[in-house]
Amino acid sequence: MDNTLLFENLQRANGDLTLAYETTLEGWVRALDLRDNETEGHSRRVTLGTVDLVRAMGMNDDQIVHIRRGALLHDIGKIGVPDGILLKPGPLTDDEWAGMRRHPDYASEFLAAIDYLRPAMDIPYCHHEWWDGGGYPRGLKGESIPLTARAFAVVDVADALRSNRPYRTGWGEERIHDHLLSLAGTHLAPEIVPVYISLQG
Repeated sequence: MDNTLLFENLQRANGDLTLAYETTLEGWVRALDLRDNETEGHSRRVTLGTVDLVRAMGMNDDQIVHIRRGALLHDIGKIGVPDGILLKPGPLTDDEWAGMRRHPDYASEFLAAIDYLRPAMDIPYCHHEWWDGGGYPRGLKGESIPLTARAFAVVDVADALRSNRPYRTGWGEERIHDHLLSLAGTHLAPEIVPVYISLQG
């Protein structure tokens, strides 16, 4: 009886701790959204979309826990980008772009210090890598880019195109799908784009 009670208490404590972790992550994301109004709601949308996509690709629940965290925190490195760059209303200079492109490195440094988030680091660190090697921060190419980051990139691009921006209105689904297909094999992983499109109905 004592062992059963101990086990139940341990399970309850573990559940409470997990909930506290998840609530903390949600708080970080809300703080980022407050700082960068242009992308409000973006992290939540791409997280839901990425979870749907990787589930359709056959990933299991244990993997999806880390993928969800990585998607939610994909832009956490922007906390290291100065406001003068992140919130600049006009085009960035070359030096400012260099500063903006450091946000995946900042994410890696930040998340590596937190044991339970290390398995979630592939998306924040690698989601700007391109299939053809033209991305950043490391210029990874093809299958050297983690699969989770390749999947996330498709969802991320689609959400950016779907959303209204000060400089353009959001695109319709057909136009988004055509554009994603045009990026398959250069910017995006060619085997993932059709899976994503098929899920959009």
